[in-house]
Amino acid sequence: MDSTGRPVPPVETAAGLPSHGGSRMRAGETRRTVQLPGCTMVVRSREDADRTLPPALYVHGLGGSSQNWSVLMAELADTVEGEAVDLPGFGDSPPPPDGNYGLSAHARAVIRHLDAAERGPVHLFGNSMGGAAATRVAALRPDLVRTLTLVSPALPELRPQRSALPTALLAVPGTVRLFRRLTGHWSPADRTRAVLGLCYGDPSRVASEDFRAAVEEYERRLLLPYFWDSLAASARGVVDSYTLGGQHALWRQAGRVLAPTLLVYGGRDKLVGFRMARKACRVFRDSRLLALPDAGHVAMMEYPELVAGAFRQLMADSERAGVEATRGTP
Repeated sequence: MDSTGRPVPPVETAAGLPSHGGSRMRAGETRRTVQLPGCTMVVRSREDADRTLPPALYVHGLGGSSQNWSVLMAELADTVEGEAVDLPGFGDSPPPPDGNYGLSAHARAVIRHLDAAERGPVHLFGNSMGGAAATRVAALRPDLVRTLTLVSPALPELRPQRSALPTALLAVPGTVRLFRRLTGHWSPADRTRAVLGLCYGDPSRVASEDFRAAVEEYERRLLLPYFWDSLAASARGVVDSYTLGGQHALWRQAGRVLAPTLLVYGGRDKLVGFRMARKACRVFRDSRLLALPDAGHVAMMEYPELVAGAFRQLMADSERAGVEATRGTP
């Protein structure tokens, strides 16, 4: 917003795209770059998007990108007019000029994009770190969020799973440098297998073509001079957000969310404990749960049809509730 509080219109440009080439685009996808106050973001969408449909926005997790939402975005193309963002420093978006990768900074980037584009209220989706940022957006700016769909949101756990500790250690100064030295002999394919093993409930479900594309994307990211910095600083931002108290505490903000919420948890998630689903259902006021026993950390990539079906039901029920509230019927 400008000094008067009015949204600043987005400026589309190619200047923010990396000079070494952008990430993979699936058939029917397009992207644009928007310059916002304090950051620049690349936004992915469908070329055939129906602008008459309700708007949706997808926010990826730590180390991810807008590509993580491509399959679900295509699956829901007949239901919502979707956009997926690359948060600053991820995907094709350049790093933030101020170097701030905190969770609040990611949430501000989402808010600034929605304000500038004047797309709200949207059906907001978030995965992992993006789920925590989306929770903060929904709590602070309820006018921007019509419904909230969270896939394995990175909300504070008192006793994190042991399999999640290596990711949390990225937040410790010096750990990234040590990790790079210890894994210097790993090929991009080795690194990709490790990531898929961590994120998927069953990595064998990844098609060979998608695996090759993931390897190419990893190779591309390793060429980015800020790749490791964005990963470590964002991990540190997530861990730091867990220590906040008062009105800034994530669970307290989750309890302030007014939007109807779909919670998606995977039984084989190695990063976010499946047991957290019970607490999330208690805390979010108007919530429902989609539990997928065989899914890992990225259910929207593993079981897009099931996630899409659950979202359609959420959307239909929320619209019905809105109509009934307008009519004053019970």
